[in-house]
Amino acid sequence: MQIDIITVVPGLLEGPFSHSILKRAAEKNLLQVNIINLRTYTTYARAQVDDYPFGGGAGMVLMAEPLVNAIEALQKNTMYDDIIFLTPDGETFNQQMANSLSLKKNLMLICGHYKGIDHRVREHFITKEISIGDYVLSGGELAAAVLTDAIGRLIPGVLNDESSALSDSFQDNLLAPPVYTRPEVFREWKVPEVLLSGNHKLIEDWRHNQSMERTQKLRPDLLDKP
Repeated sequence: MQIDIITVVPGLLEGPFSHSILKRAAEKNLLQVNIINLRTYTTYARAQVDDYPFGGGAGMVLMAEPLVNAIEALQKNTMYDDIIFLTPDGETFNQQMANSLSLKKNLMLICGHYKGIDHRVREHFITKEISIGDYVLSGGELAAAVLTDAIGRLIPGVLNDESSALSDSFQDNLLAPPVYTRPEVFREWKVPEVLLSGNHKLIEDWRHNQSMERTQKLRPDLLDKP
């Protein structure tokens, strides 16, 4: 999979993809993440990419021309399955969306900044708008890192044990069950006996029941989803 990320501040994205699972995904040639500096595509003096909004108001807006220049230049070499704009008013990102996007081949992520981007870009180029939550960040870079991590770990071969992703929270609209590791007893707190039984059927039943109980208690809204 290839993910191209257009940003005004590429330095914000240098760290997230240089460690852990995403680093291994790149080393295995399973995931290629390209950070594209939007300022490279502007024709304005001093690498300007933003301007004041028409009609007045506080804040700056990313201009259409640099963004369109970048999008069209990248499209010459890559056919994108989706061009995604990270924005607070987009569709809320969830595990099912991550599953779906992980099946794509090429994605472009556009990081908003300041007060957003010229709406004409959204109207004519963006195929999907995504929010990672009902709050506002300084820009879309952290949201792009979240999407890339959530999607990248689902690509076959990225995780050492692919079944691990299938048992994550939200995969079945349920939270994951409690997990334990050695020692069996710590400060007189014991691991549930069923997990030590070796009976896989009992263990799976216990985990499912725990997932149901935790979801009912902590996120009952998930149980109402189809």
